[in-house]
Amino acid sequence: MPKILLVEDNEMNRDMLSRRLERKGYVVVMAMDGESGVAMAYSEAPDLILMDMSLPILDGWEATQRLKGDAVTQSIPVIALTAHAMSSDRDKALEAGCNDYDTKPVELPRLLSKIEALLNNFSKGETS
Repeated sequence: MPKILLVEDNEMNRDMLSRRLERKGYVVVMAMDGESGVAMAYSEAPDLILMDMSLPILDGWEATQRLKGDAVTQSIPVIALTAHAMSSDRDKALEAGCNDYDTKPVELPRLLSKIEALLNNFSKGETS
């Protein structure tokens, strides 16, 4: 079962999304801020990270840049989750190193298709 690290500071979003992902067969581990998310990426070695961009302590932009800048974690696919739906926000997420981008509120079927596509691509050795 693929392991997903959900980095989300909003308890209601974290609870709802983690339960829905677990029902789909994913193992979900959670962090509540960017700093904890970076640490858990090392300790948990997730198959994929869902990264809220508006996080306390260390925002999702900086957390993703740190993960993508380290050989140990750079190959973990990251999907940015944000309430900002402007095309410039999508571009900023991709520039920070995110592999994909999705808006809140999360539409689960759309997010699942992005998760599955990235997991399939990365399991085949593709990195973008």
